Amino acid sequence: MPLASARRPPVASTGNGFASELHERVGEYFAVRGIGMRSNAAMIIKTVVMAGLYVGSYLLILSGSLPVGAMWMLCAVMGVALAGIGFAVSHDALHGAYSTDPRVNRWLGWSFDALGASSYMWKLTHNRIHHTFTNIRGLDEDLEVSPLLRLSPHSPHRPVHRFQHLYALFAYGLTTFYWAFVKDYMYFFRADLGPYRDKRHPLSAWVALFAGKAIYYTCMIIVPFLVLDVAWWQFAIGLLTLHVVGGFILGIVFQLAHVVEETDQLPLGDPTKSKSEWIEYQLRTTNDFAPNNRLLTWYVGGLNFQVEHHLFPRVCHVHYPMLRSIVMSVAARHGVPYHCHPTLAAAIRSHLRQLRELATPDPLPAPAVSVGSR
Repeated sequence: MPLASARRPPVASTGNGFASELHERVGEYFAVRGIGMRSNAAMIIKTVVMAGLYVGSYLLILSGSLPVGAMWMLCAVMGVALAGIGFAVSHDALHGAYSTDPRVNRWLGWSFDALGASSYMWKLTHNRIHHTFTNIRGLDEDLEVSPLLRLSPHSPHRPVHRFQHLYALFAYGLTTFYWAFVKDYMYFFRADLGPYRDKRHPLSAWVALFAGKAIYYTCMIIVPFLVLDVAWWQFAIGLLTLHVVGGFILGIVFQLAHVVEETDQLPLGDPTKSKSEWIEYQLRTTNDFAPNNRLLTWYVGGLNFQVEHHLFPRVCHVHYPMLRSIVMSVAARHGVPYHCHPTLAAAIRSHLRQLRELATPDPLPAPAVSVGSR
C-alpha cells in the first residue's frame, strides 16, 4: 500500500492567493481565445513527422538496399526520432494531455512501448511519483537512476561519484538501452517503489509489460537478424547507436529540469503534511531553459518549459510558451522564485556544475520549504 496517495492535486486545491490567481489567469487565457487545452493541428503534424522519421528509417534499413554505412546513419536518425516521439507524443499522451478522448491518449501512449519502454511503469514512476514528490530523495525515483550518479545531496556518496561530472553525459547515452532491457523489470518487481510499499500490479499491467517488451524485441532484434545480411557485431553497433543517440538526448533534457544549481533538493520527509504550498514547491524544484529557442521547443515537446508542465501536466505542451508569461507574472507578484536558464548551453553548464558539487561527500543544506503531499 502507498504511504500516501500519489495523485497530483488540481491547481486550485492549494487554497492560497498564488494558486488561485494562477488558476484564474490560465483559465481566462483559454476561455478568451476559445481554444482547448489539448493538441492542435501543429501537434498532429509533429506526430506524423516524428513517427514517419522513425518508421521510415526502420523500413529503409530492413529493405537491405543500402550499404552498411548508410544503415548505421539511419540508426542514428532513429535515435533522434525516438527521443522526439518520447518527448512530443508519448509524454503528452501518457499525461492525458494529447487529446480529450482517453482512447486516443491510450493508443498514442503505447508508442512508448513501441520505443522499448513500459508505458505502465512510466505512468506509475513519472506521472504519479515524480510529479507528486519532485526532488524528494527517497520518493522521487528520478533521483535514483543509477548508482553511478549522485543527483541529490541527500543521497549516499560513493567514491566513484568524484568523477561523475566527467562521465555523466556518457552515462546518459545508456538511458533508453537500460530502460528497454533492465529498468522496467527492476522497478516492476520492486516491492517498495517511491512512496509505495508492497506494491502489487494488476494482471493487465503484467500483460502490457511483457507483451510490449516481446513486440519490441521482435521488431528490433529478431526481425532484423532474420532479414538483414549483416554480421552480429554490425547489428549490435547499429542497435547501440540508436539507443546511445536517443538515450543521450532524453537523459540530458530531463536532467536539466530538476538537477541544476538553482533548484531545491529535499531530504525524505513526511509526505502526509498539508499540501497548501504544493505549487510553490513545484516552482522551487523545477527549471525552464531556452524558452526562446523555437526549434528546441518543437523537438523536445515543450519540455524546456518544465515549470509550466509541472503546474499543468494535462495541458498539451504546444500551449506552454504562451502560459509562461502568465506563470512568471503571477510568481513575481507573490514573490515565488521562477528558475530559468536563457539557453540550452547555460542549462547544461549549470547541470555539470551541480554534478561536480554533488561529487563531494558533504551534503548541501536542506531548503526550508514545506513539501506536503496534496
